[in-house]
Amino acid sequence: MSTQQLTELAKLIRYYSLVSTTAAGSGHPTSSLSAADLMTVLMFNGFFRTDLDNHAYINNDRLIFSKGHASPLFYSIYAAAGKVNEEEMLTLRKFGSRLEGHPTMMFPYTEVPTGSLGQGLSVGVGMALNAKLDKLPYRTWVLLGDSEMAEGSVWEAMACASHYKLNNLVAILDVNRLGQRGETMYGHHTEVYEAKAKAFGWETIVIDGHNYEEIAVAYATAINQKNNKSKNQSERPTMIIAKTLKGKGVSFIEDKDGWHGKALSKEELVLALKELGEVNKTVKGEVVKPEVVETKNEELRMNIQYPISNIQYPTDKPVATRKAFGNALLNIYAEFPNMVVLDAEVSNSTYTEFFKKAHPERFFEMYIAEQNMVGVATGLDRRGKLVFASTFAAFFARAFDQIRMSQYAESNIKFIQSHAGVSIGEDGASQMALEDLAMFRSLLNIVVLYPCDAISEEKLVVAAARHKGNVYIRNTRKETPILYSPTEEFPIGGSKTVRSSDSDVVTVIGAGVTLFEVLKAYDELQKEGINIRVVDLYSIKPLDSAMLAKAAQETKAIITVEDHYAEGGLGEATATAVAELRMKNEECRILVIRLAVRKMPKSGKPEELLAYEEIDAKAIVKKVKEIIK
Repeated sequence: MSTQQLTELAKLIRYYSLVSTTAAGSGHPTSSLSAADLMTVLMFNGFFRTDLDNHAYINNDRLIFSKGHASPLFYSIYAAAGKVNEEEMLTLRKFGSRLEGHPTMMFPYTEVPTGSLGQGLSVGVGMALNAKLDKLPYRTWVLLGDSEMAEGSVWEAMACASHYKLNNLVAILDVNRLGQRGETMYGHHTEVYEAKAKAFGWETIVIDGHNYEEIAVAYATAINQKNNKSKNQSERPTMIIAKTLKGKGVSFIEDKDGWHGKALSKEELVLALKELGEVNKTVKGEVVKPEVVETKNEELRMNIQYPISNIQYPTDKPVATRKAFGNALLNIYAEFPNMVVLDAEVSNSTYTEFFKKAHPERFFEMYIAEQNMVGVATGLDRRGKLVFASTFAAFFARAFDQIRMSQYAESNIKFIQSHAGVSIGEDGASQMALEDLAMFRSLLNIVVLYPCDAISEEKLVVAAARHKGNVYIRNTRKETPILYSPTEEFPIGGSKTVRSSDSDVVTVIGAGVTLFEVLKAYDELQKEGINIRVVDLYSIKPLDSAMLAKAAQETKAIITVEDHYAEGGLGEATATAVAELRMKNEECRILVIRLAVRKMPKSGKPEELLAYEEIDAKAIVKKVKEIIK
């Protein structure tokens, strides 16, 4: 397009960014104005290639606004493309509008919800990896703000993109100098960002972010990286470092502090629009469509449902559930040929190494960078992959913000861990996940599973893969006996009553490693003629309320036993469910007693630690006798 045409489109985009935020009475117009020229040239000068009428098309370029607070700009570029009208632009941030304060999946052109800064580039890495895996020529473009460059997750993504030679990934850094409360860490010193990006193995291009010619040359250079003579250059991702002015185009807010997240008043808007000049609302930006590619169907022939009745383990040999997880990945691949597996450099403990050895092209090592791993998982998921992401349970806590954001992307990620609870033993407290159930249970619509043996592990991995939505599976480090037969079924939301009689005095609920302590207690109490009901609560969310209602009717109390802190775990889930039952039935007065980790953990043998925390068989026997008395 001509400079004049681009100028008209940029002016229209600025107009929409200003009027929509003033109508909303809030928002981030200045953050939108700084990147308006960058986005105008990208979208409407032939660089960004997408079919706006078929956003799901596999070869569309992908645009991620990591600086999600610039959502007025994001919506405005699609308004300039004729996909949003002015009437809808004026609904920005209003209840029920698809133009929310930060991009969400309500808006059809949103790749992934953003706004929690520092996450967009990791998602972009996932989408770029998907293009490489599927041999598709599309590119992923990520708009970054300079404030979020202080986030470590950005640099995790930078390292990962360089390692995987993602020359189909372009980051556009909007260096507008001003953050929320003043100047950013490096201000307008673009040379600092350039040095850092180069050190991470990226190609860099420094430009004036308001000069259309420089912007166009930068995009053309980034696109043509594959054609460079240098092999090293052709394999590098590109960062375009653009010096911009926050509030560009309106003199009284341009490069001025104190305007972040502040909409113009109606009076200020009149002055701003007068300065902006006449706006041509009839102008429409044209977006180039992508290359048409043929869909590859050879893997789809593998799509045969895995017969879960085939799961076999010797009944006389204990097996760690984490090892059964590794076996399960191999077993289900034929049913799920879109699978990919990510691991944070612990594949020989999570046993994802089994899948890595069999299908190395579908395994991505994420190293010790869990925040980036979850962001990459979200990007791959958004492009249609079934993602299994695994690490030690404690280290998912580092990535909780990324996990939290994934739920807003309507994601379908399977988070699998090992090394949960004090039962991991000698490694000590830093390695013991004791908060993970509370963390994952707090998420909307997630499924939380806790298998106790290899049979239930494999069947629950199958169930997780077939379930649409995020799933968390908690695994035990140590080997556990085989409890179930291959004919057992493990539906999500169920439980297993593994010991019961007509004279049970107490229901004792365990999961994972503690279930076997409950079974030991059962054997001890049987010697004294005391019957207890033993329940394996393998599905912690959703939870089997029907089982609890039956226990409330038939036994005097419920005891929960968990290798987790008392807050937010199995016991609290049970107590909450019983409280809800009580609201429906006033006669439901059963007592819930929670045995959980309540002392500062230490190094030691697993059995020593279970005893120390009073969640072993001896503690269970003692508590049952107290209740009987």
